[in-house]
Amino acid sequence: MLKTRIILVIISVVLVAGFFALPKVVVDNETGEVGESETNAGSTENSSDPVSQAHTQEISASDASRIRQLREMADVAENKEKSIIFADSLANLYERNNLFDSAAMFIEVIAQEDPKVETWRRAGNAYYEAFTYVAEAEKRQEMARRARMYFEKVISIDSADYEVRNRLAMTMLSTDQPMNGILMLRQIVEEDPDNEQALFNLGALSMQSNQYDKAVERFKRVTELDPGNLQAQYFLGVSYFETGEMRKAREQFEIVKSMDADPEVQAAADSYLEKL
Repeated sequence: MLKTRIILVIISVVLVAGFFALPKVVVDNETGEVGESETNAGSTENSSDPVSQAHTQEISASDASRIRQLREMADVAENKEKSIIFADSLANLYERNNLFDSAAMFIEVIAQEDPKVETWRRAGNAYYEAFTYVAEAEKRQEMARRARMYFEKVISIDSADYEVRNRLAMTMLSTDQPMNGILMLRQIVEEDPDNEQALFNLGALSMQSNQYDKAVERFKRVTELDPGNLQAQYFLGVSYFETGEMRKAREQFEIVKSMDADPEVQAAADSYLEKL
């Protein structure tokens, strides 16, 4: 995996296909085992819930054994404090094995047992992470719905949390009213013109809709704010290429190559340089 995780996470109908298709662990709903069967545990799981379906990703025997032990202890936890401890340990184990939907499930237990901004934010972020990894459409929408639920709780108390608002906006793109997400990103930029995350997301959406002139403007601003943002540097190069500014595109891809020697980064940049 690239150390900077060069990947554009635009879910559902707004995928920018083909950019850095990294080998993420795909969460699916096929029957399988992860050292153990992903059986239901606790009030947040049920057999018909798309969140709690089985995995095919293998994990180490030691982690699988520890998960079994913790789930057994969680089932008989005598108080809220112990329930939170077991849920946290389980979430960490699942995260370590890139099983983000299962991790989110147990982080949600913590948010339910100890409801406050910090735990809501953590639960929202956990479901958002699962949302960016999941492949199956129904399950992806459920991950997004749950992320939104917790993000909305956070911003109802802390409306200035731009990171949460950005992520909330991105989950809205998977709904039947994606424009609400775009409007939210624009509102963030109106309030904070140099919000790097919102500018990047709007740039990506501009690429998806073939508005490469707008993408150039947005990615150029991101690279001015953060010259080390490798994703923005790369997508600025792509946008220059698509607008026919070949000299600028060449310069941009040379910048990308100079920033990271990772073979995947080099190959991605070279694929465009060969066309110039």
